Amino acid sequence: MSDTNAQIIPPEGRKKRVFVERDFFSEPTGALIKTTLVDFPGRVASSLFLKGCNLRCPYCYNWELIDASLGSNANVSEPVSEAPLSTINEVLSHLEKRRNVLTGFVISGGEPLLFPHLADLISEAKKLGFKIKLDTNGTLPERLQAIMENPATAPDFIAMDIKTSPERYGIVMPHAKKSASVQDIAEKLARSASLIATLPSTSREWRTVLVPPMVKKEDIDAIAALLPKDASWQFAQFRNENCLDASYNDIAPYTDAQATELVSYARTLISGAQLR
Repeated sequence: MSDTNAQIIPPEGRKKRVFVERDFFSEPTGALIKTTLVDFPGRVASSLFLKGCNLRCPYCYNWELIDASLGSNANVSEPVSEAPLSTINEVLSHLEKRRNVLTGFVISGGEPLLFPHLADLISEAKKLGFKIKLDTNGTLPERLQAIMENPATAPDFIAMDIKTSPERYGIVMPHAKKSASVQDIAEKLARSASLIATLPSTSREWRTVLVPPMVKKEDIDAIAALLPKDASWQFAQFRNENCLDASYNDIAPYTDAQATELVSYARTLISGAQLR
């Protein structure tokens, strides 16, 4: 585990932090995973999955965070979890209490850059001494740049998901079916990837889920073109369960041999490609 985090102060030797109360702090905001060993490389962390997303990935299994109204769609699976969403007050209270154990705070989604109070959330967590990891889909480069440029909100680690070839984003972004929109998305993905590439190589990664209809050899070529040569490119197997589009529950994942072959090919383009 990294030892670069701010000094951990024993509970008996520190004062309880008093947060500036804001109205939105008491609003249900996202699903809190209180402890995770896998979401922030090298750190024991908490993860907050904020509600709201501008994509509609058909294989998404956190879709209840996208839009509650999706439950009325006959082609949508049943919700994965009906656990109540946490408020910012509850999240910060948890981080305060667990400072002697946790060193990282992951902000994911959904798409966290859509959250209007993201800067406040990050800055408060930073004041508690936490390192911040931000997960993003890369479609909002202007917001990403604003967060990165402010020292009070700059993440310590950023992970960007790339779903498929930029020209095929109509699959995950229905309004991107016109050529002009597709070109706009390609430019946004490239800009976000370039922003993230300015971070040290140990503070960034890109992720791709191996969904058979969406990620083939030619898509790997297109995605690799967006990445720096020293990228950490993490692949994950597709899970055909509880998908946003219920028809994806019937799609068989790649076999282990097929997935290994695709990742091996990706490694010829980006040496840091691996199957997680």
